[in-house]
Amino acid sequence: MLVKTFGYAVHGINATKVTVEVSIGKGVNFFIVGLPDSAVKESQQRLVAAFRNNVYKIPSKQITVNMAPADIRKEGSAYDLTIAIGILAASEIVNTDSINQYAIMGELALDGEIRPIKGCLPITIKAKEDGFKGIILPAQNANEAAVVEGIEVYSADNLKQVVEFFNEGIGLERTTINIGETFLNKLNDVRFDFADVKGQENIKRALEIAAAGGHNAILIGPPGSGKTMLSKRMPSILPPLTLEEALETTKIHSVAGRTMRQSGLITERPFRNPHHTISDVALVGGGNNPQPGEISLAHNGVLFLDELPEFKRAVLEVMRQPLEDRTVTISRARFNVEYPASFMLVASMNPCPCGYYNHPEKECVCAPGIVQKYLTKISGPLLDRIDLHVEVTPVPFNELSNKQSSESSSLIRERVIAAREIQTKRFAGLPGMYNNAQMHSKELKTFCSLNEAGNTLLKNAMEKLGLSARAYDRILKVGRTIADLDKSEDILPNHIAEAIQYRSLDRDGWAG
Repeated sequence: MLVKTFGYAVHGINATKVTVEVSIGKGVNFFIVGLPDSAVKESQQRLVAAFRNNVYKIPSKQITVNMAPADIRKEGSAYDLTIAIGILAASEIVNTDSINQYAIMGELALDGEIRPIKGCLPITIKAKEDGFKGIILPAQNANEAAVVEGIEVYSADNLKQVVEFFNEGIGLERTTINIGETFLNKLNDVRFDFADVKGQENIKRALEIAAAGGHNAILIGPPGSGKTMLSKRMPSILPPLTLEEALETTKIHSVAGRTMRQSGLITERPFRNPHHTISDVALVGGGNNPQPGEISLAHNGVLFLDELPEFKRAVLEVMRQPLEDRTVTISRARFNVEYPASFMLVASMNPCPCGYYNHPEKECVCAPGIVQKYLTKISGPLLDRIDLHVEVTPVPFNELSNKQSSESSSLIRERVIAAREIQTKRFAGLPGMYNNAQMHSKELKTFCSLNEAGNTLLKNAMEKLGLSARAYDRILKVGRTIADLDKSEDILPNHIAEAIQYRSLDRDGWAG
């Protein structure tokens, strides 16, 4: 007897339908064909044990399992349940009347328990597009899949429940989530708040500008000055995720297997903080079965690199192309995988190895030339993609001991949202452009024209402060964002003056 069941293969953040054809005939062999990897082939042993422990008998005949299309590699143990139901249906243990109306995915334990899988959100989205009535998934994945409307999601704890569902219409419960209510309830959850930060008003202002324009920023200052504390609060002032952004972000985390059972939809902007020992593959993604890296897991959020000069230079250089294109393409001999990577880069660093160069009280003990050598660990092309260079100074005691509350993240976020709305209207006719940081030369000429006073100020700054030519565009972009925060149509000289302050590392002689 020939029976077809349906599962999905995940490549990148997209899924492809896999038809599992099970044929039972004369003989005593068991074959799995259709380009399966070792984990798929090993399903035979898991199925035999699961059937035996649930009083189902695997037929003593030749079983051939074909996974089509045969030119797509099938990887992982997520097809266990798909193959098991196919074999039971071909053995006439499971009723086949409605089996073709459901996609079925899950890993089987030896006792028949169904274990969670990766990528169930893109799988469910594709199953809906393919016209399936419903999808059967492990219970741990059901909440995540239920955010997709228009398809029935059933959660299964063990193999016996799935068999009863097809035979008697019982055994499985449909999982439903009010996505609108869930999304709105969690939208304003903030773990870290700028109200906790004493002093550092100028740094808060710089990070507000970065959030308003989507600019990358680097904080330079001595140990203990609050660089990490400030950076961790960046997501709290970014605009809330839209539903579309939340779904796209959740898809990436689903593929990486990082979504949690109780949280069906990611509603907070991601904040990724990898250690400086990270490899280039872990940062941008890769592996034999390419998985998303930290830059993709930070999509629609913040990638924070603490102690930037301590990262290997090769690791930092691989970010250059994703910072511009906002996607990363991982190429292999047989296929390419593309992951989104639209993130804000926030980095922090000490000004020198001892940490006290330019410190108002402590003396730097680094030898001559060491400071410059330390800074050259970060290449010019990478610095070129960082719009704001912010010098952080230690907080004095009188500010630390001040009991008055600082401005909260919610108030700062309101100003950021207002500035982003101005940018949304400005770039409405330009696909793929949503904030000032994404502007190119053409848009700079259109939206960042200066009056005579502004031009003169910028010219004098470049000549007297020794600013590099690459700083010119960055100053214009940051000036445009400052003007948006002030709700000004024109970029005024005071906007340009403030933007010039944020180019510390471009100044000649900054490091002696």
